[in-house]
Amino acid sequence: MSAAPRLTALPTARPLTLAVVNDHELIVRGVAAMLGPFQDLIRVVELDVDAPVTRPVDIALYDTFTRTNLGSEDLDDLCENPHIGRVVLYTWLLTEELVASARRRGVHSALHKSLDAEALVEALIAVQDRRFEVIPFVEEPDLASNTWPGRDQGLTARESEIIALVTAGYSNNEIAERTYLSINSVKSYIRTAYRTMGVTSRSRAVLWGIDHEMAPTRLRVLLPAASAGEHRVPLAQVRETS
Repeated sequence: MSAAPRLTALPTARPLTLAVVNDHELIVRGVAAMLGPFQDLIRVVELDVDAPVTRPVDIALYDTFTRTNLGSEDLDDLCENPHIGRVVLYTWLLTEELVASARRRGVHSALHKSLDAEALVEALIAVQDRRFEVIPFVEEPDLASNTWPGRDQGLTARESEIIALVTAGYSNNEIAERTYLSINSVKSYIRTAYRTMGVTSRSRAVLWGIDHEMAPTRLRVLLPAASAGEHRVPLAQVRETS
């Protein structure tokens, strides 16, 4: 096994602590796995799937999978959470509108999903010294994180997000608003996803999504600060599918 990459010096004498936040377990675990080789710099100590951050952390990394428009109250809760030092968006869509909305909500930085693991770590470290940092917008990035619901069945990351929203019961218009896509783009993604999934109706797509971990869950995983192991707190023992 090769040695973990080495980056620039930390602004503190210890690794920065990080909580990864999203509605889907595969998403938060994928981000944590991507950051795993850099535990001497960034240590993921909590994974929160539709659950509040409970540990003191330097940074909460908010993955916007299915939540691009920042309209939900959970982002406000993150920004107001006294356990969190800084809130960072992790997204593939960085428009001026989104960045302005993020600033108003109290977000400290917005980082693009096309960053590879080393660049993401460097950016997170830089967040400690800057009030707000934005990585330039990319139309269709190659995502550094290789895990998302439906990937093994052939869905692209964007198709996965759309089908996750279909599974959650959102209409095409609501999906367009939530993802900052045009209604025609949403319909196009749905058509191509349906072909990959082998379904022809929305009801079949919802059932397919439930069978392939597209439905939101509620879960918290606390990771020991001194090791790569993990243990689950009581919340993690009961999953609520909505």
